[in-house]
Amino acid sequence: MGPIAILLGFPIAAPVAGLGWIARQVLAAAEQQYLDPGRIEAAMFALERRLDAGEIDEAAFEAEEVLLLQELKNIRSALADRAAGQI
Repeated sequence: MGPIAILLGFPIAAPVAGLGWIARQVLAAAEQQYLDPGRIEAAMFALERRLDAGEIDEAAFEAEEVLLLQELKNIRSALADRAAGQI
């Protein structure tokens, strides 16, 4: 491409590149928040408080706990894969 074509394409290419950068930043922030083990730990504490307050029974607690522990396992696996350079 010649310099004229680059200049003529700039009004379109620059905003498109900017949108791509914004999308990558949003994705990175969402991944960071999703892969935060503290989110699951906080949910576990809240679940325990609900059990202690009598809002849920033991069966509901155990069912929810299994789901949270599986999600925590998935997060730790994803973090380990990322650290190993697989993602």
